[in-house]
Amino acid sequence: MIETQARETAVRTLLPLVRRSARRLKRLVPNLDVDDLVGDGCVGLIRAVDTFDPSRGPQLAEYARRLIVGSMLNGVRRMDPVSERARRIVRDGENQRYSLAAARGEVPSAAEMEGRCPGYRRALAAAHRGQPLSLDAPLPKGESLAYDWSEDPAQIVERRSQRAELTALLQRLPQRQRQVLLLHYFQETSLRSVGRHLAISPQRASQLHTSAIARLQREVRAAAY
Repeated sequence: MIETQARETAVRTLLPLVRRSARRLKRLVPNLDVDDLVGDGCVGLIRAVDTFDPSRGPQLAEYARRLIVGSMLNGVRRMDPVSERARRIVRDGENQRYSLAAARGEVPSAAEMEGRCPGYRRALAAAHRGQPLSLDAPLPKGESLAYDWSEDPAQIVERRSQRAELTALLQRLPQRQRQVLLLHYFQETSLRSVGRHLAISPQRASQLHTSAIARLQREVRAAAY
């Protein structure tokens, strides 16, 4: 056991070792936070200084390095949403799976691996669920995300509100007038092509278009008052 003054001196002297170890782990696992690693490493350093016994052989720096890194790794494990047991089952199962694949020339099925390594499928599912979503990796299949964040949020809200109002107005139009506007403005179809699509003459398509626009204008003016 080291005296209080000598203890504080030893801790201060070995603090650079904590920072070096944290930076080294950060290089190995880029998504780790250096400050968190240093905090966990300091816990290991204090434990090393308090429990160091010079009669056992290793120098204090070497003994402290092991406890510092171990404390950092324990901190990383605490942040992992997947249990260490599940990780171990997955590691053992994958090692067996690759060995069998190399020997046979084909990958064993999940059912076979479950028989060889009980709990393998459940542990593998837990590992996949606990996998963090990277902002640099593609989104999972079926997921989408708006990619343009440069616009003013107020403008986005206003545009969505206007779109909702327009949708409501279109729903109040007669069916044929609504079809003409949807085809002409939302699918960029000419009025001549709209006529062919609806089996009417181009003149009739133009009349429906004019009537629909006039009706929408009346609705907008009425809503303004």
